[in-house]
Amino acid sequence: MLTYPNFDPVIISIGPLQIRWYGLMYIVSFFCALFIAKRYLKEIGLDEKIHFLENLLFYSFLGLIIGARLGFCFFYYPDYFLANPLEILKVWKGGMSFHGGLIGALIAGFAYIKKSKENFLFWADVVVIPAPLGLFFGRIGNFINGEIYGKPTDLPWGMIFPDGGPVPRHPVQLYESITTGLFLFLIMYSIRHKSLPAGAKFGLFLVLYGIFRFMFEFIREPAQSFPLFFGWMTMGQVLCILMVSFGITLLYLVFSRQKPV
Repeated sequence: MLTYPNFDPVIISIGPLQIRWYGLMYIVSFFCALFIAKRYLKEIGLDEKIHFLENLLFYSFLGLIIGARLGFCFFYYPDYFLANPLEILKVWKGGMSFHGGLIGALIAGFAYIKKSKENFLFWADVVVIPAPLGLFFGRIGNFINGEIYGKPTDLPWGMIFPDGGPVPRHPVQLYESITTGLFLFLIMYSIRHKSLPAGAKFGLFLVLYGIFRFMFEFIREPAQSFPLFFGWMTMGQVLCILMVSFGITLLYLVFSRQKPV
């Protein structure tokens, strides 16, 4: 058994203002995505689109934050937040959903791209290249907070989390940070110059993340306030099935209707 390092989730407090590690991870994710996406545009000779990219990431990031919070509230604890709607605003108490964040980012990004008369699938492919790094930093933030831990385990790297009771548990946050974060980033980055139809990289990301996350849900404590679907399937797995289905459909459509670019 490994000892959980019992981090202080607050980096610094200035009166009522607190700077938290989890919030810092979002900021780091944004600037990493901006740096890598800008570098990619320069590699393919689209320097003139960098200003558009900066605006796109800004609006998408806002959509991500709003969607992640709303997704957590209504995907996992709908009864509580419908009865206590003001609690939705208390983001400092924690609670963000990847799937909700993805939906929010897509809506905001789609609106800005269409308003600018740009190609949505092209920009989705650009932004998705660094996206897994956001997952990496986000899961590290979860680990620091001691949240989203796994089910009990007797494996030697099991950890006792502050809110997880007296038994060692899977450090699922670290599993996901490595797999859906670093490993998936290496895949997306390695294919960034592959001649694929617009939207193919985005579709591949949806499929791979959905499969990885679906598998990790089996060793993760369910984060929902209602019974499991079919007695075993979590809300996270339901959302992953929808995500994978959408990704497969997108891949089929772009490969059947578009020429490589």
